[in-house]
Amino acid sequence: MAEIYNELRQRVHRLLRNQDLLSGHVRIQARGLSTQEAIGDPEADDFPLQKGRERLMQAEFRGALGQAFTDRYGDFEGTLDEVLEMGLHNNYRRALFVATLNALLRHLRQVEKTVHCRDEEPTLCAKELSRYLKNRYGRVKIAQVGFQPRMVESLAPAFPLRVMDLDPDNVGATRFNTLIEGPQAADEIVRWADLMLVTGTTVVNGTVEQFLGEKPVLFYGTTIAAPAHLMGWERFCACGR
Repeated sequence: MAEIYNELRQRVHRLLRNQDLLSGHVRIQARGLSTQEAIGDPEADDFPLQKGRERLMQAEFRGALGQAFTDRYGDFEGTLDEVLEMGLHNNYRRALFVATLNALLRHLRQVEKTVHCRDEEPTLCAKELSRYLKNRYGRVKIAQVGFQPRMVESLAPAFPLRVMDLDPDNVGATRFNTLIEGPQAADEIVRWADLMLVTGTTVVNGTVEQFLGEKPVLFYGTTIAAPAHLMGWERFCACGR
């Protein structure tokens, strides 16, 4: 797991080699954004943020904002260099690291859509994702990592779809005619799939590497904006801000 984060650090340092930014002040806000602050009024109540298991950690760097989903959050205020060099041994530290990368690369105009979409936009994003997948990949077998309800609702009628999630409240349930499976099914689902559709939250919870290598991967969401750019991974995010 450490290899991915070490590589991200090295690539960020190369990016900053000729810029005097490492001592720049970074403010991290991690108070747990309310549903209204994070996603507005999506006219549904089945998003992970609404269940209270995850929060958005938000970093600000010279006016640029970056966010990351995490189940462990807290306050931080310090320098960019401190964030880049800290040990990443839990979800709080990885969320801090990823949110900061998103804010930094947003400031450098290397990435866009580092802030979560709101209101009706998650539904619009899911519909656009279905169109994108049909145009780019055809009617492939999709393994979705992370239960994003509007995406499952949109993709289930259009593709052979299997969904994995870590939330015990979801695992074993059938949502939109699709069984939500647990992490113990990961190896078998990867073998079955033609395409992995993977939540960017995996770069925070430390599971991202297990989905790389065997099958084509499309990451989705705002959390993985900067890591995907730095590593050359494909990312889909239609409505982020």
